[in-house]
Amino acid sequence: MQFNYSYSSSSAVHGQGNQTQMSFAPDLTRQPTFFRGELRQHLAFREAMSALHHVVVSDLRFKPQDKTEYKAWAAQQLEIDWQLIATQKQAVSDKINALRDELTVIQQSRSSRWRDFYTAQQRYFNYLYQKDYDAWFVLDPVITVHPDEIFFECFSQDESSYGKLSASYEVFQQVDEFACGTTNIDYSATLYNEFQKIRDYKTTKFEVDPSGFEVQTTGNIAYKEVKIDLPDSWVRGFLQVSSAMSLPAIQFDLHPMDIYNICFILRRHKEKKGPRALRYELTPGEPVRAILEPWDKEIVCDRSIYTGPKPETVRVWGRRRLLILERLIPMARKFTVHLLGTGLPSFYLADLNDLTFTLGLSGWTANDWAAAGNFDLLAPRADVDDFTKRQVFGALQAAKFASPDTLAKQLKLDRSTILGALGAYTQAGRAIFDLNKQVYRLRELSRDPLPMSKLRFVNEREQKARRFLDDNTLRVQNSSVDQNGTRLLQGSITDENQTYAPTVAVDRDERIVKAECSCNWHQHNTLFKGPCEHILALRMAANRK
Repeated sequence: MQFNYSYSSSSAVHGQGNQTQMSFAPDLTRQPTFFRGELRQHLAFREAMSALHHVVVSDLRFKPQDKTEYKAWAAQQLEIDWQLIATQKQAVSDKINALRDELTVIQQSRSSRWRDFYTAQQRYFNYLYQKDYDAWFVLDPVITVHPDEIFFECFSQDESSYGKLSASYEVFQQVDEFACGTTNIDYSATLYNEFQKIRDYKTTKFEVDPSGFEVQTTGNIAYKEVKIDLPDSWVRGFLQVSSAMSLPAIQFDLHPMDIYNICFILRRHKEKKGPRALRYELTPGEPVRAILEPWDKEIVCDRSIYTGPKPETVRVWGRRRLLILERLIPMARKFTVHLLGTGLPSFYLADLNDLTFTLGLSGWTANDWAAAGNFDLLAPRADVDDFTKRQVFGALQAAKFASPDTLAKQLKLDRSTILGALGAYTQAGRAIFDLNKQVYRLRELSRDPLPMSKLRFVNEREQKARRFLDDNTLRVQNSSVDQNGTRLLQGSITDENQTYAPTVAVDRDERIVKAECSCNWHQHNTLFKGPCEHILALRMAANRK
C-alpha cells in the first residue's frame, strides 16, 4: 500500500539566544491544517515528545547474533587441523603445503578485491544505525488539531507499540491561530536531537507551518516528495489500536515511583529463561502488587490502591517496552493502567498535567497489533445502514469529538447503533477513540480512503463465520439477558461432520465480554488471538435477528 507525501520543507528547530522556534512541515496534499502557539510547559513537552520518538524507533524483535568473528575463528582452526594432518602424514605433506600456499594466495587476492566493498558497506550501515534513523522509519507521525487539543500519533517499527501524545491548549502560553484537521508531519532524528535543547528559560514557539499551503504549482520544485510503500499489516495495526481501546478493561492508577521500581528491576536483571510475564495481583481496597517473573520479585505499590469490584490476576508480556515511560516519570502525576486481560493488550496513560501520553502495548512483542490481534472482531459490530452511518459521521465531523451518549441524544438514536457506526469508521481509519476523555475523535489517517477489502476482511475466521450463516448450519439454541443487560447466547454449528457448541456474552455496547467454544482452535488460543469462527458466527446470527 503506497502513501504519497509532499512537504514544502523539512521540519526544523531554530535557536537564537533566549528563543527557540519549532516548525513542523505538514503534508501539503492534505486539507489545510496548521497551528501556532508559544509553549508554556517546556520540560514536560520536551520529555513527552522524546518518549514519542522512542516509540517510533522501538524494535524489540529477535535479532540473530553476529557470527562473523566465530566463522573467522572456525576457518583459522580448520587451517590448524590441516597442519596437524600434514605432520601426521608425511607422504602427502608436501602436496598439502603446496595447495595451502596456493589457497592462501587466492584468499589474499579475494580479500583484496572485496576489501573496499565490505568497508564501505559496514560504514554505510553504521551511519544508518547511529546517524540516520529516518532510513528505518516506516511512516511519519500523524498530527491532529482539534478545538480542545493537539495530538500526535505514531507506531513502532516492530508494530507492537503505539504512542499518542495529547496536548491541551493549556500547554501553550498563547495560541495565535489554528485550523482543525489531520496531517502527516516531517519528523526526523535530527529534529529529535534539537528537542533536547528546549529549556524553560527560553521562549519556545511551536507551529505547524500554515504558509506551506499557500504555495501552489509555482513552488512544486521545492517540495520534498516522499513515497512510502507500507505493508498492509502496518496500516491494519494502526487501525486495530482504537478498537482495542474501546473494549472493557480492568483499570487502576499507579504512582510514578511504582513505574520507576518496575523499570529499575528490568534494568538490573536480564531473564535467561521463561516465564517472562509481569503479573498484576489486584485485590479491592488493597495496594496493587506487581510480580516480575521468573525472579518472582514483588513490588507492593503502597500508594496505589485498587478500587475495582472484585479480585483480579492479570499477566502481561513484552514488559521491557515499559522502559519507554522512563523519561516521563519525573513529570508524571500518575499512570493510569488499562488491562484487557491476560495475554491481551494493555495501555498506560501518563498524566502530565495538561499533557497526556498514551502507550499502547500488544499482548507481547512478537504478537503485533496486526498479525494476531483481531481486536476489531471483538469491537461493536452492530449492523447499521449507510444512511445512519453517514448521519453519525456527519455529526462527529461537525463537533470534531463527542461521546457516544452525546451523539445518541443529539441524533435520537440507540447507543448501540451509534457505537456500531463509530466502530465502522474507526476501523476505516477515519475516527479514533480517546481513552483519556472517553470520547470519539475525528481523525483521517490518510488522505485517500483506505482499501478496507484488504485491511478489514483479511481474517479467515470471519469469512468462515459468514459461510456458516450463508449455509444455514448454525442454530441459536438459547438467548437471554441478565440483570446487567448482557446478552447470553448459546448455539450449535455443524462443520465438516463435527458439532460445536459456542457460547457468547455480549454487553449493551455490542462487545464480546466472554466466550467459550468446544473447538480445538478456541481451546488452544482462548481469546488471545480473537474469537474463533463459531463464536463469530453466533454473534453475527444474533445481530441479524
